[in-house]
Amino acid sequence: MRTLSTLSGFALLAALTAACSGEAVQQTPGAGTGRGGGQNPPIPVTIASVEQKAVPLDVQAIGTVIAASTVAVHAQITGELTSVNFKEGDEVQQGQVLFTLDKRPLEAALLQAEANLQRDIALTQNAQAQSVRYDDLLKRGIATHEQVDQFKSTAASLDATVMADRAAVDSAKVQLEYATISAPITGRTGLLQVHRGNLVRAGDTIPIVTLNRIQPVYVTFAIPESMLPQFKHYMAAGSVRVEAKAPNEDGRPSVGQIDFIDNAVDATTGTIKIKGTFANEDRRLWPGLFVNVTVTLTTDPNATVVPTAAVQSGQQGTYVYVVKSDQTVELRPVTVARTRGDRSIVGSGLRAGETIVTDGHLRLIPGSRVSVKTDTQKAAS
Repeated sequence: MRTLSTLSGFALLAALTAACSGEAVQQTPGAGTGRGGGQNPPIPVTIASVEQKAVPLDVQAIGTVIAASTVAVHAQITGELTSVNFKEGDEVQQGQVLFTLDKRPLEAALLQAEANLQRDIALTQNAQAQSVRYDDLLKRGIATHEQVDQFKSTAASLDATVMADRAAVDSAKVQLEYATISAPITGRTGLLQVHRGNLVRAGDTIPIVTLNRIQPVYVTFAIPESMLPQFKHYMAAGSVRVEAKAPNEDGRPSVGQIDFIDNAVDATTGTIKIKGTFANEDRRLWPGLFVNVTVTLTTDPNATVVPTAAVQSGQQGTYVYVVKSDQTVELRPVTVARTRGDRSIVGSGLRAGETIVTDGHLRLIPGSRVSVKTDTQKAAS
């Protein structure tokens, strides 16, 4: 009887095990389904198409506008400033009279120098006549050699005095010319530092006014030394276009040409200075202004372009999620040649016309099913 009971227990245990196994087998096909036995819902994402278009190869930098020429106007003599012949901010032409100093002491000095010259010329003429006369008397035995030599020496000394007088006259004329201060260049006047009635000195360190030539102007900026070969290559092939625009300015940027590369790399920063020339006909560029600079080296006619937001970085490098025809995603490694604004130029890994994910990457894995976000979903996110 005990043996029969044991056998009955094993049979009951086997039946329960078979029943449990059958239930597990029946539940297996439902694994991975959502509530109610359906598939997981697609992940909402934002998408964009891969484009192929012409994209310029350019360099962005911050530059500084400098005047084509700057001259600090100083007085070369000491005197009272009697007239100012312009207004601050005026455009003046080269040679235009800007200031006049008191000329009266200089005119008097010139008259004195000219009078000295006339006196010494008369003395020289008399000494020469005396020398000739005594030379004739020496021949007739009336005068001595000492007398002749003395008059010749006096005449020669007065000749030298006349030469010094002429130099003094020239110097006085130059001093008188310094009383009239003209514009050394064509340019725009700045702030007037000394006003009429004040005394100016030849040794003053502060200029009376500063002139800036602003047509044309230069824009200087720095580029990394690694880009120097590209700049040299494209400059050798022809002119290189450069644009400059103030950060808060509306409208089109000013356009110029690169015409100078510095002769040495700054070892501290690893950069090299570049200079562009701008005609500045509209005078939008002002000396000392900081500007955003864009240098266009060349144009890639068939660049593969994607939104920068689509490119992700991982342990294996950069990649994008490509949306396939069955609305699932594929992880695609890509190489990025460069970026321009909010767009990236892809070197390899994508073809024009493919669809890529630009937002919603965090929930994606290869093979995930996706759906395109509606405007309401975009606004909510």
